[in-house]
Amino acid sequence: MTACSRCCVGVVLLLAAAALVAAQRRRDPLTPPEIDQIRDASWEPRERLKLYVEFARARLVKLEQMRADPKTKDRPQQTHDLLDDFQLLYDELNDNIETYVDRKDDIRKPLKFIIEADNEFQAKLRALKDAADVKPEESRQYEFVLSNALDTLDTSVEDHKQLLVDQEDQAKHKKLNRNPSAGTGVSPE
Repeated sequence: MTACSRCCVGVVLLLAAAALVAAQRRRDPLTPPEIDQIRDASWEPRERLKLYVEFARARLVKLEQMRADPKTKDRPQQTHDLLDDFQLLYDELNDNIETYVDRKDDIRKPLKFIIEADNEFQAKLRALKDAADVKPEESRQYEFVLSNALDTLDTSVEDHKQLLVDQEDQAKHKKLNRNPSAGTGVSPE
């Protein structure tokens, strides 16, 4: 093995180790009961999508409560963590939407619910971004994750609206799977 080859192998191993450490630090934004609820709704896209919306909403409610409590310790870090959890849940929501669209499942009802939630989430995050009582040194600790969440929401709102239009059109032509658990080998109890 040449010196160059050993160096490349060393770099690859170093990058792999760094990725492993980063993955270990990432915590799951879902609690064990929430994981159970998601698992129980795995056969039903409509329920699963609603759960992700509810869990994302719960993180924003918790964020508002935490920020309103003057006794909160390490408020910037807690704000960052809750925003990160929200972002992870919202990304998972979008991943699930994509999966159901690829399978041609009829998700028009949950999409309407999601679009309403999108608007609510945008308002709450914009209120946090525009809060006048936040010191600049505090907001710097979470401004990146807040900006990412807002960017994701801004894009997703338009995507979700267009997807609803597309689904309505597909439904007119009977191109949607109205029974999402059919053919999956999974059925409701």
